[in-house]
Amino acid sequence: MAKILVIEDEQNLRFTIRRTLSKTKSGAHEVVETGSLREARAALQRQDFDLVLTDVMLGSENGLDLVRELRVPGSGFDGVLVVMTAFGTVESAVAAMREGADDYLQKPLSLEELSIQTDRWLEQRRLARRVKLYERIELTRGGAEEILGSSEPWQTTLRLASRLAGLPLVAPSTEAGGGLPCILLQGETGTGKGVLARYIHARAGELERDARQGSNHAAGAAPAFVHVNCSALPATLVEAELFGHEKGAFTDARETRPGLFEMADGGTIFLDEVSETTLELQAKLLLVVEQGLFRRVGGSKERTVRVRVIAASNQDLDQRVADGRFRRDLLYRLNAFTIKIPSLRDRDGDSALIAEALIRKFSKRYARPTITLGDDARLAIHQHRWPGNVRELVNAVQRAVMLSDENVIGPADLGLAAPAPVGAPTLGANHRATARSAGQTGDLVFDFDHGVHNADEVEKALITQALRHTTGNVSRAAKLIGMQRSSFRYRIERFGLEGFAQEVAKP
Repeated sequence: MAKILVIEDEQNLRFTIRRTLSKTKSGAHEVVETGSLREARAALQRQDFDLVLTDVMLGSENGLDLVRELRVPGSGFDGVLVVMTAFGTVESAVAAMREGADDYLQKPLSLEELSIQTDRWLEQRRLARRVKLYERIELTRGGAEEILGSSEPWQTTLRLASRLAGLPLVAPSTEAGGGLPCILLQGETGTGKGVLARYIHARAGELERDARQGSNHAAGAAPAFVHVNCSALPATLVEAELFGHEKGAFTDARETRPGLFEMADGGTIFLDEVSETTLELQAKLLLVVEQGLFRRVGGSKERTVRVRVIAASNQDLDQRVADGRFRRDLLYRLNAFTIKIPSLRDRDGDSALIAEALIRKFSKRYARPTITLGDDARLAIHQHRWPGNVRELVNAVQRAVMLSDENVIGPADLGLAAPAPVGAPTLGANHRATARSAGQTGDLVFDFDHGVHNADEVEKALITQALRHTTGNVSRAAKLIGMQRSSFRYRIERFGLEGFAQEVAKP
């Protein structure tokens, strides 16, 4: 939804223009109408407009005076300027364009032409801003990545992500349940939060294109995906980067600069590591996600934005709220729709599948078309726990493709131990873990003479004992074993320990 300012001293025509522009083929627009330049200047002081449509002759005033004012460098206006004139001659058109107008319309107006031209002007404005901000967008966004994985936990995650991609980019609203659509991604480091965010953005684009085709709407520019690493932006600059700044707002602010939220308008902004933001910034983020409103640094105008907000964190946000480091009200807005991304070790079979795809990718990049993955390496990949998740796997495969002396990659090339024999006994009813503290070193020792200690069984035993020790207090138990609360909670569900946790919590 664009904001349009109409300046016309004839009341009936002004009403007709507003009614026409309130709903064009590309959608509904917010139209503010004024009858004089004084009223128009006051409206421009209060808010930002995408399009200003002004008559040339406004009683004793001339609309070109406003055109000149808005085209002065540093005025803060970067929208489209169109003049209406009853003197549709080449000379009047040239004069208007020379003063800074982008286009002109001849009176009497054709309402159909007005509607079509308005859509064209607004689309040109979006494209012009996209070109102007292209370099900055490219620094903050990445290309789409292939979604790999056939395991049930991963497929369940993708199905949920696909459903949430259908959340509409509704107009900002202060009503209950209004505001910008928000999705929170939670998972360990390296699980693919950025990949899933891009998947949601791409899927939303597909749904939007399908809807356009069904309603015969013209296709517009592809919406932007803007990736913001909140932990990488300096605290002194993060607000200006997110919301933009006006000329002179601070030292070196030599020109007005839109922010990342404005870049993402109509698309998706991905707030990676949102837990690292300051409480002051969180208050301003809350205003954006609740009402779609923000102000540039050094500015007084409230600006609106329609954008899909995807936030991500590998931290326990509930714990950060309890520690006073994250706003509870912001968390409640962000986690309206939460996706918990499974770790790679919980995606049975996906690690080898991803490794095969990575080898094909890196073999082309490093001109090694004959390199393949050996069977023992494939088994070692399957058995490895991958604490660094997909990111660790990517680095291991890339290093192997680059440095392996053979055309067949083995476990050692990946930095992995030789795989255990298939069919080796696992810890179960006939074998018990005999982990103990060894002397003064504190090393954990396992008795491998009586069977193989299965990692899942060891982890389940550790979680069970931690829950028993803390009488079911999940946060304390997670701290005891150095695990995030969300990850600990996920394992409780995975191992079916919900009942046990409730039982030990009974007084």
